[in-house]
Amino acid sequence: MPIVHVNVWKGFGTENAKIVIQNITKVFVDMGIPAEAVEVIVHEIEKSHWGVGGEPASEKLKDVMMP
Repeated sequence: MPIVHVNVWKGFGTENAKIVIQNITKVFVDMGIPAEAVEVIVHEIEKSHWGVGGEPASEKLKDVMMP
């Protein structure tokens, strides 16, 4: 059973998570794996706890917004 962890910035939202879950599941279904066997976990992480290039994303990418 595949378990997929998706890490995104906090504020990604319920609707976006739903779309990600549906589409990742579809990839495995297209490979012949039953949808019921696929687990997708979306983790929302604060930008201040996400490092990019040695800096917190909240500082380095402060102008980047989530959809």
